[in-house]
Amino acid sequence: MQTVSTNICERLCNKSIHEISLLLNIPQSTVSGIITKWKQLGTTATHPQSGRPRKMTEWGQCMLKRTVCRSHQLYEESIAKDLQNFVWP
Repeated sequence: MQTVSTNICERLCNKSIHEISLLLNIPQSTVSGIITKWKQLGTTATHPQSGRPRKMTEWGQCMLKRTVCRSHQLYEESIAKDLQNFVWP
């Protein structure tokens, strides 16, 4: 069973950048950029970039709150345990 990307590759493999841009109805600069990125990195996936991080999703915010609350509980429990075991001079 062939994937969509394999089918596209087979159709566009021996075409010029101009022909590919006409077939896909996208600018030649986009086609050229994608090909260059593939040749340099071996992938077209986006890589982490500098700058402001993305906003957290609601799920991520909820998980962060749970983690912080849980760590506070563990911290408080360890303090309570340490105080119980502490021998006053």
